[in-house]
Amino acid sequence: MATKDLTPLFDPTNFLEFTKSRPKHSNDNGLVESKNGSVVRKLYGYMRIPQEYAGEFSAVNSDQIYRYVNFHRPCYFPTTVIDDKGKSRKKYRYEDMMTPYEKLLSLPRPSQYLKRGITLKSLNAFAAKMTDNEAAEQMNVARDNLFKQLHERLKLRA
Repeated sequence: MATKDLTPLFDPTNFLEFTKSRPKHSNDNGLVESKNGSVVRKLYGYMRIPQEYAGEFSAVNSDQIYRYVNFHRPCYFPTTVIDDKGKSRKKYRYEDMMTPYEKLLSLPRPSQYLKRGITLKSLNAFAAKMTDNEAAEQMNVARDNLFKQLHERLKLRA
C-alpha cells in the first residue's frame, strides 16, 4: 500500500479546523495576532515585509515553519485554576509543555478532529521523519535561503 504524501500537512488548516479565535475574547483575531507575535516576528524580525514577496514567505511558512511549529517546537498549554473567590486563572506549568501535535494526541479521541484522508498513523510517521533539532535546522536553512534570494533581488533592482 502506497503511503500518502504528507507535504501538504505543513499547513495546520489541512488537518485541523479552528472554530473560534480565543475563548472569552469575541470579535478579535486572536489566532493571527498570537501567531504574528510568537512565530512570524520571532523568525523574520520586525521589519515590514513587502507584499510582492509575500508568496515566497508564504511558501516557506507552509513548508518548513509550520512543520517545526506544529510537530517539533514545544509550547505551554494553560491549566485553568479556580481560586477561592470563583475567579478562573490560567496557570502555565512545565508539566503542560508539549508540541501542538502532542496536545492533539492528548485529547480524547483525537482522530475526530482530523480531516478526511488524514490518519494519526500518517501524522505519527510524518512527525517521526526527523528530530526536533533537524527540523529546526531545516527551517533555519530555508529562512536563510529566502533572505539570500530577496537580498539578491533587491541588489539587482538597485
